[in-house]
Formats: sequence, C-alpha cells, structure tokens
Amino acid sequence: MPEALINVNGNHVQTLEILALTTVIALLPSILVMMTSFTRYIIVLSFLRSAIGTQQTPPNMVLVGIALFLTLFTMSPVITDVKTNAYDPYVADQISQTEFVSRAEVPLKDFMLRQTETSTIKLYCDLSKTEAPADGEAAMDLPMRVVIPAFMTCELKRAFEIGFLLYIPFMLIDLVVSSTLMSMGMIMLPPSMISMPFKLLLFIALNGWELLFSTLVQGFR
Repeated sequence: MPEALINVNGNHVQTLEILALTTVIALLPSILVMMTSFTRYIIVLSFLRSAIGTQQTPPNMVLVGIALFLTLFTMSPVITDVKTNAYDPYVADQISQTEFVSRAEVPLKDFMLRQTETSTIKLYCDLSKTEAPADGEAAMDLPMRVVIPAFMTCELKRAFEIGFLLYIPFMLIDLVVSSTLMSMGMIMLPPSMISMPFKLLLFIALNGWELLFSTLVQGFR
C-alpha cells in the first residue's frame, strides 16, 4: 500500500512537470517578444519598410527571420550564461527545478535592467506598490512582474525613436520630389512613384542594411 501511494504521488509529480514544460513551450513566443531584443528589431524593420514605401517588400516572413537571427546574435551571451549556470546543472540533476528557474532569471534580468531606464523602473514600482531600488544592484531583487513591463516600455520607446530618425531622410526625399513635380505642373503623377527609386538609391549608397544592423546591435548595453 505505501509503495502504491508513492507510485501515485510520483505520477502526480511527473504530470505536473509535464504540464509545466508544456506551459513554458506555449509561452516561448511571448517570452521571445517580452524578454529579448526581438521587439526593438522587428519594430525598427517595420518602420524602415514603411519609410522607404516598398509596401510588402521585404515580406513579413523575411523581417521576422532577420529580427529572430539578430536576436539570437544579441542574446547569445545571455543564452550561454543560462545554459552554463542553470540548464546544464539541472540536466545533471545537481539542482532542483525551482533553483533552475531562479538561476535562469539572473542573466535575463541583468540584460533587461541594462536596457531599462531608472525612471521607468520607478514608475512600475509605484504602480505595483513595490519599493524602488536605490541602485543598480538592488534592482536585481525586483520581481519579474516589474522588470518585464519596464523593459518592454523602454524597448518600445527606443524603437519608435529609431523609427523617427529613419523616417527623416526619406521624408525629405518625398518633399523634394513632391515640390519638383508641383513646380513642373505634373500634379497627376504620384510622387511615390518617382521618389521610391531615389530612396532605394540612397539606402544602397549608404550601405543601409549593414549600417542599420550594426547600429541596432551596438545599441544594446
């Protein structure tokens, strides 16, 4: 009878572990968006496509692929840290599942806090009735429910700032082309048809893709 009870309890534990693993797998896309550099990359790339005015070129699948691999490149030190200090010991049965989660949080939290402004952290601390940290080291003790939304807010802010800067040179080309066409009396000709080749020429001449990617990657602290 005790052996049967132990067996039943063991099955319950195994079932809970499977449910927890399934939940983590289901939340992986959200984790990718919320806790990595993916958000900044995909928003900036979308802004760039809109600024050039190429409609669906590059297609969404290409933009997501670029953002995904840039994210893997940026997050590789964090992934290595999680694997070395959390995943490998857990697989070797040296630490428990709870310890694995707590260890895995440390490099992710450190990465997010390095990209997050102090004022944003203080805002979410006030909203959650959590005591605001006095320095950077104390910020590591903040719960994820404060760190993640603060990180996402700062990422959205930076992505929109970069998008604004990307729009300026292409907008100037649109203004010049529109003014030229109007002065020539060619009102019926769509300005976007004339300005797009000049936008593409400017982007190619500046080696835009390499310049954009290097700036985005170096923007992460």
